[in-house]
Amino acid sequence: MKMKRARSSLWGWFGLLAVILISPASIAGDKKHAPENLAGSTLVDADWVKRALDQKEPLLIIDSRIKDEYLDGHLPGAVHLNADNLDLYREVLPADKEHPVLFYCNGPKCLKSHKAAALAIEWGYRKVYWFRGGIPEWSSLGYPVE
Repeated sequence: MKMKRARSSLWGWFGLLAVILISPASIAGDKKHAPENLAGSTLVDADWVKRALDQKEPLLIIDSRIKDEYLDGHLPGAVHLNADNLDLYREVLPADKEHPVLFYCNGPKCLKSHKAAALAIEWGYRKVYWFRGGIPEWSSLGYPVE
């Protein structure tokens, strides 16, 4: 009888230990997805961006990823402004709040471009384009990177 209780108690402790050790890892590994849209912005895809570039539209393209990712390859003509430091480099954005600005990052599992575009909207920019698919969508279509 004592052996059964001890074994049962031991399995209970193992179960508790498993929950404590596994849960944080599971939570940390589960990245949130960027929302489907962003109020105040226009959601665009890779084909739209490619057409805008081909037609030489006056569009400021902002890569919201970290510097190393930007250096590994970015959309043609893109400027690097990390979303976490965007407020420090606000002067890089056009003074004209009507100037079109496009933000992108690492696709739907990346929140950086969403965060940066939301800040631009908050600062009064009225032509904010959000390329939610980002560099993964762009690259999957074989479009060029710099």
